[in-house]
Amino acid sequence: MEVRTKVKHRTLVVELSAHEAEYEGNTLIVIEGQNISRLRETEAMIDSYAAMVDKRTRELERENRRVEKLLLNMMPKSVYEEFMTFGCVTPRLFEPVTVIMLDFVGFTKMAAAGDPNVTVSELNSIFTAFDQIGEQHGSERIKTIGDCYMAVTGLPHSTPDHALSAARVAAKMMRFLERRNQTHPHTWRARIGIASGSVVGSVVGVQKYVYDVFGPAVNMAARLQAQSNPMEITVCDSMRDELIEDFKLSEAETVSLRGFGDTRIARLKHYQPNRKVA
Repeated sequence: MEVRTKVKHRTLVVELSAHEAEYEGNTLIVIEGQNISRLRETEAMIDSYAAMVDKRTRELERENRRVEKLLLNMMPKSVYEEFMTFGCVTPRLFEPVTVIMLDFVGFTKMAAAGDPNVTVSELNSIFTAFDQIGEQHGSERIKTIGDCYMAVTGLPHSTPDHALSAARVAAKMMRFLERRNQTHPHTWRARIGIASGSVVGSVVGVQKYVYDVFGPAVNMAARLQAQSNPMEITVCDSMRDELIEDFKLSEAETVSLRGFGDTRIARLKHYQPNRKVA
């Protein structure tokens, strides 16, 4: 049995035990008392430290999940795993891949004139939908810069139908915007360029890590996006053979693109696919 009492500001804990004993022919009850205050204090301290460690462990686990989620938003999963394992990401050449470059017509004017909270909320909603569309076709969103959205198919794992997948993603993006515009007060019109070729992917920066891709396909997609009219998708004519069975393309035309010279391009004139998109 334990007895607790306050002695000044300290709790005194005494463990009491009783047993019979014989003394000069008489039976006695002997009560022994042991001060176990320090033992109980030590046990309480250990319990407190254990609870603190559990709390800190849970906090670290939550923080790790938050960091993991943040990094996975910044880079492909395989790149994230390499980064977490080795602390760096080796630059890799991906060839070939297909790059999708999209921006919105009149976004700057809309952002300046409208409620910034509404504009950002709608942009976030649209980009989230684009991410979901891309995920269905193996497209990896690399980054957004303001209203510009860039995604790549065929990265980090090589896929033979990367060009077709990219065209399907772009077509679904346009259809999403068309349907959305029918029910929302703000009209969003996009221009898309699609180009196949090589890119180099790596994490850049020291203070702020960013996974990015560079190379001819990125530059070409940006040039083609600039060639598009509102709600139009422009592709390299060299992709025609890969797309012709699923999409209607315009006649090829030759335009001069900065850094590439005269280039044959085509429009996904009717970006409703000839065959139902999976």
